[in-house]
Amino acid sequence: MTSKEERELKPALVSACLLGKECRYDGAHNRDAALNRTMAERGERAVPFCPEEHGGLGTPRPPAWIESRDAAAVLAGEARVVTERGLDVTAEFLAGARGALEACRAAGAERAYLKERSPSCGARSTHVDGALTDGPGVTTALLESAGIEVEGVEGRRG
Repeated sequence: MTSKEERELKPALVSACLLGKECRYDGAHNRDAALNRTMAERGERAVPFCPEEHGGLGTPRPPAWIESRDAAAVLAGEARVVTERGLDVTAEFLAGARGALEACRAAGAERAYLKERSPSCGARSTHVDGALTDGPGVTTALLESAGIEVEGVEGRRG
């Protein structure tokens, strides 16, 4: 594909781990070949992004979750994101979410494909108080509030 053809594709923000970058909390990835096919069929090109790395968290990093309530409460300053040992990483998660929104705006992306079950990226489910619950992660909540369509992707599909 030429550079001109790539530019003609619609940009879509994609969790970098879904593209094979080893940026999950445990240093692994969630490469998803089915997502690549879906994006090709839709005429989209990936804009890779990892909110947690962008926010300043290293890889690997301790698992984290929303301490109580939900992602909307984190965005409103009424809840925190903490690691399994209780370290407050709210500022990093918020910086990553804001960075994702900035990346969407800079690229002109109106859609995002984000890693399901992540406290940053989960679209339909995330972790609250260490348990999987219904609801979005911090980045998804911010993107959706700005009108970006977010599709959750489990990852590791052929």
